Amino acid sequence: MELVEGTATVDDLDEFVARLGAIGDEHGVTVQAFDARAVVDRAHLERAVELADRAIGRGEHVARDRGVEILLYAAGTRQIDRALELGVSPGECPVVVLVDAVEDSGRDGDGDRDGGTDADATAEADAEGAEQRAAAAVREMDGPGSVDPGETLGAFDAERVRAFFEVGDAELEAVDGTLADVVRERVALLDVEK
Repeated sequence: MELVEGTATVDDLDEFVARLGAIGDEHGVTVQAFDARAVVDRAHLERAVELADRAIGRGEHVARDRGVEILLYAAGTRQIDRALELGVSPGECPVVVLVDAVEDSGRDGDGDRDGGTDADATAEADAEGAEQRAAAAVREMDGPGSVDPGETLGAFDAERVRAFFEVGDAELEAVDGTLADVVRERVALLDVEK
């Protein structure tokens, strides 16, 4: 998984999404943009990818598109309209763009690695190369919707995150962890709630 961080000024959301989709199609990867103000950390997105791939592998997915399924898990909801609120919106926005290749070999029915062969290592290297090339293409986008580089991951808006994930004071006080821990738990619990 590659992440592209920065600020995007999105004039036309459909055009921005289409440009990212075209990059994904060209490189055989999934490209999904998130509003960085609601993404707590890299582990948040890694877990969303892992669980989305497992749901797809089991035929339990809600969305037809892998990027949308990842977005659903990252948002901790099965409601696509609600999950889209975690995506990029028109205007200037701090973003994190996830680039991830679907690499089936070497995974068991749960989407986990199950050992490895030379073919698995080759497939993984090919996937990593595709991710790197696609991430570079996202970084090189120009014009409206281009991503101006900058660190955005981890600089989330706590109030926005608490409102989106409906985390109240009582819950935060009751857990042995941080707001990021609660969000990652919400992502994991989506699998249980199905």
